[in-house]
Amino acid sequence: MLYDIRHITRFDYGGNVKFARCNLRLKPIDWPGQSLEDYALTVEPVGRLSPARAEAGLANVTRLVIDTPVRSLTIESRSRMRVDRLVPVASPDDPTLGEVAALARASRDLSAASPANYLFPSPLIPLDHAIAAYCAPDLDPARGALEAGIALARRIQDDFTFDATATLVDTPPHEAFLKRKGVCQDFAQIMITGLRAAGLPAAYASGYIRTIPPAGQPRLVGADATHAWVLLWCGPVHGWVGLDPTNGIWMAGDHIVMAVGRDYAEIAPVDGVVLGSQAQNMAVSVDVAPLASDV
Repeated sequence: MLYDIRHITRFDYGGNVKFARCNLRLKPIDWPGQSLEDYALTVEPVGRLSPARAEAGLANVTRLVIDTPVRSLTIESRSRMRVDRLVPVASPDDPTLGEVAALARASRDLSAASPANYLFPSPLIPLDHAIAAYCAPDLDPARGALEAGIALARRIQDDFTFDATATLVDTPPHEAFLKRKGVCQDFAQIMITGLRAAGLPAAYASGYIRTIPPAGQPRLVGADATHAWVLLWCGPVHGWVGLDPTNGIWMAGDHIVMAVGRDYAEIAPVDGVVLGSQAQNMAVSVDVAPLASDV
């Protein structure tokens, strides 16, 4: 499947912004099952763009510097992605959660994709005993890793209500857990909390999900903005397997990975420093249009 992705972020400032230095993580990464075929990034009205190194996680980073006074800023990225990813299938031969945990602890891989990097709590996803206890029934160490992962994702989808007004981007996982409401970021953080508490490597995936569902199928939640879900490392054969607790599904042909990190702070689409004395308003729009299928 080919997708055309348009991601627009607009900032309106209450007064002149004289200087800004931002990190843009808007170019999707290469990841198993997907490849980037075309990409363009534009900034209006002004801005200097240069490549930058990812400080953490897996991301393509562009540095934006603005040193001319502005009252508004529009950042637009356009990507064409080819996705060829099958739906995972749990098997009796899958490694157990206990085996996965042991393999991750023993890993000597020092890369950003190493499972050892995603075993422990992170600043935005701390250890939480209540969430750990909630997730534990699905995470028996003797259970197959893929079977357990999708079971937990589907239970979160059943037990929690999608409510865009219930949380903010900085709402901690425990607060969303108590409310049993939130958005894709909250559900991903809750699931990651439980997996890491069980000694399992779990990463935060940021990206996109297709906007137009197949005929006769419901629209997937999270299609009008960047989406978040979970990657669970399931051993060297399966590698990182995606699980979407917002929709209770596997990551497959409908998902496009933009960046992967320990939590949102490492891979936020836009962050940085803006020098100004007035308030700002940010609006984001995302469109993911399927173009064609090779099938």
